Amino acid sequence: MGDHMQWSQEEEENAKERAAENSRVKVQREDQERYEREASKYWNEFYKTHKNNFFKDRNWLFLEFPEILPEKRREELKTEQRSLEHTEINTTNSFSHKNEMFEAGEKYWKKNCGGGSTAVQGYEYNKTQAKPLTDNARGKNSGEELGRLESFPGSDATYRILEVGCGAGNSVFPILKVLCNTPGTFLYCCDFASGAVELVKSHSSYNSAWCSAFVHDVCDDALPYPFPDEILDVILLVFVLSTIHPDRMQGVVNRLAKLLKPGGMLLFRDYGRYDTAQLRFKKGHCLSENFYLRGDGTRVYFFTKDEVWNMFNLAGLTEVQNLVDRRLQVNRKKKVKMQRVWIQSKFQKPLLLSLNKPEETTERNPCR
Repeated sequence: MGDHMQWSQEEEENAKERAAENSRVKVQREDQERYEREASKYWNEFYKTHKNNFFKDRNWLFLEFPEILPEKRREELKTEQRSLEHTEINTTNSFSHKNEMFEAGEKYWKKNCGGGSTAVQGYEYNKTQAKPLTDNARGKNSGEELGRLESFPGSDATYRILEVGCGAGNSVFPILKVLCNTPGTFLYCCDFASGAVELVKSHSSYNSAWCSAFVHDVCDDALPYPFPDEILDVILLVFVLSTIHPDRMQGVVNRLAKLLKPGGMLLFRDYGRYDTAQLRFKKGHCLSENFYLRGDGTRVYFFTKDEVWNMFNLAGLTEVQNLVDRRLQVNRKKKVKMQRVWIQSKFQKPLLLSLNKPEETTERNPCR
């Protein structure tokens, strides 16, 4: 694989022509409505067929999104990665560099987090049971507002993560593996396919002491989350928004933004415009512009980074990162080259303005 490849003008024009060609014949309106109405059905069928064997665990998450981790844990991981770079990694090969980091990182996490008892979220976990280690998991500084709220899963945590569209847990369990020795952390994960949530809950590494998996349709604004607004430190939105009808995406992002606490981060990765997957669609699979129907009834949209910026900006989030990640994948066995395109973004909820902020703004604006 080649990282961050630049396309020539000819390649760009060719991709546009292929996308225009496969978009000329649209799916019939009544069928589009059916696929929208029965979206969860097709994803349930997907997980019933593939179980947890279709996607690989996303151990790359911590390289691309170190913000998933609490700051202290993040620094520990950075130190470990620097050590690995000096001892095990061939820095002349970018793809090899990342793969070796993942492999060495997994060995480190297994050594430090795998097997035996481990302290998580104020509990001791030995794969068969969880019991409190202390009566004061958060300490006395838990905050008056949360103290007044009715108890909810993860209510005593100090650092909370939500993964939207968790699928079979390919992000959930790598995250839990890294957080296993980080007291005070809690992971929520949801999917609107009940079959996917059941796969997560039935996994040998799942335990409600530090993780809560639940069925949820993010498109349903009236459906409450099992926790209050403004308590999440991180929301992970990876290859999920593309499965939602374009007309409903803004509403989903708006609602998710309300769940973040001030300073919280939303981490996004999804399909980019003219990715190989888009160009491979045949005529008759296009639902609307850049929105397609797969053969199994699931759907996928292909973004530009400007579209992503507009959505998150309208939701009141501030850009930290927003880039197009172009890579060249080569299947040497089949002698096939694939030009992959992904959008990777990080957006932050602004911190609350201090009382003297307006005065500072006035001083910097001589026209007022």
